Formats: sequence, C-alpha cells, structure tokens
Amino acid sequence: MSRFLNVLRSWLFMVSIITLGNSLQCFRDHAFLYEKLYTGKPDLVNGLHARTFGIWTLLSSVVRFLCATDIRNKPLYHITLWTFLLALGHFLSELFIYRTATLTIGVLAPLIVASFSILAMLAGFSYLEEESVPRHKKRN
Repeated sequence: MSRFLNVLRSWLFMVSIITLGNSLQCFRDHAFLYEKLYTGKPDLVNGLHARTFGIWTLLSSVVRFLCATDIRNKPLYHITLWTFLLALGHFLSELFIYRTATLTIGVLAPLIVASFSILAMLAGFSYLEEESVPRHKKRN
C-alpha cells in the first residue's frame, strides 16, 4: 500500500476518534452545542437537537473508522468522502445561510478538518486507482 494511503488511514482513524468524542459530548450535555457550535442562535439548541446531532456524528465516526480499516473498499471510500462533504455543507450553511453559527474555533475546526479531508481523499483516488491496476511481471 502506498505511503499516502497509510497516512490517510491514520488521519481517518484520528478523525473518527475525535468525532466519537464530539458525539459522546452531545449525549452528555447539550450545552456543548450552543457554547461551541451554534453560538449565533443558542436558543434553538435543545436536548433533542443535541442527540440528533450526536447520532449523525456517531454515524460519521463509524463510517470513517471503517474506511480507515479497509481503505481499499471503494464504495466505503466514496461514502466516507460524502461524510466530509455533508459536514462541510452543514457547517457552511449554518454559518452563512441560517446564521445559527458564528466563526468561532468550534466552527472553524470542523470546517478545516472537513476541507482538508476532502482534498486528501480526492488525492487518494489516484493512489487507489494505481493499486487496482495489475502490474505485469516482466517476461524474459
């Protein structure tokens, strides 16, 4: 396996652990969401919203972990890429369309992680393609 894919696997594993922690935080105390993420309209955040966000984040964590475990699985790779695209879209829309979030470190962090992950996963496609092309041994 290429070095790039090994680094990407490590990155996905680390991000899955971080998102697992964020998910657990949502179940523990919904104040996490209005103090760190939805600071633009904190009155809209309640326990139900936090648990829904927690489940969504937990699902993303599981998908990312599975992709880190089996990075050559192309359908899983595509789904993992979509978790980052959806996260980026969600946070950008909350920031610029709905204005429930403000540009704080709590919003910047997932925007940076999602953006970097999207770029890395798009670059990783070429490494997946290289490995799927069979290499023929030289004949004498």
